[in-house]
Amino acid sequence: MPPSDSPRGRGRPILSQPNLAAGRDRIAKVAEDLFRQEGVAGVSMRRLALAAGCAPMTLYAYFDGKPAILQRLWRGFFDELFADLADQAAGVTEPHARLLEISRGYVRYWLDHPDRYRIAFMAEEVTPGEVEGFVSGGVLDQYSLFFTALEPFEPDAAARKVLYETLVCGLQGIAHNLVTVQGYDWERGERLAGLLASALALSAERP
Repeated sequence: MPPSDSPRGRGRPILSQPNLAAGRDRIAKVAEDLFRQEGVAGVSMRRLALAAGCAPMTLYAYFDGKPAILQRLWRGFFDELFADLADQAAGVTEPHARLLEISRGYVRYWLDHPDRYRIAFMAEEVTPGEVEGFVSGGVLDQYSLFFTALEPFEPDAAARKVLYETLVCGLQGIAHNLVTVQGYDWERGERLAGLLASALALSAERP
C-alpha cells in the first residue's frame, strides 16, 4: 500500500481536524517551495522541518514521510488542473472546440507551472508502487474527461480507448519536451496540442 498522509500515533495528543488540515496545508506549501528550489531528492525531512519552523519529529504528526507529502502536492496539482479544464470547457458544446479547449488547457497548465510538472512527473525517490497507488486513487477518473470528450468522434469504447491513450500520451510528451528541453525552438505548446487533438478527431471520423 502507498504511504498515507494520515498521522501515526507517536505518543502525541491527537490533533483536531482543523489544526491537522491547517498544518498539512502549511507544510505542503513549504515543501513545494523547497522542492522547487532544491529538488525533491535534495530535501530531507530534517531540512523541511527547519524551513517549517518545527522539530523533525513534529512533521510526522501530519505526514508519514516525504512520499506522503509528495502525494498531497500531486493531488493539489491535479485537482487544480482538472478544475481549470472543467471551467474552460464549460459552455463549449461543439465537440471539436471542446476537445481543443481541454487539450490546449492541459499543456498550458504544465507550461505555466514547470516546477509543478517536475515535482509531479520527475520527482526522485518515488517508487513505482507509490505512483501506482496515487494513480489508482482517483487521478485516472479525472483523466476520463478526455475519454468523454472523444465520444462524439468515436462512440465505440474500445476504439475510443486507443484514441484516448494516444491523446494523453501525446499531450504529456508535448508538455514534457517543452518543459525539459529548453535548447530547441519549439512551436507553441497550445498549437501542438491543438494539432494533435484535431488529427485524432479527424482520424476517428474517417470511414
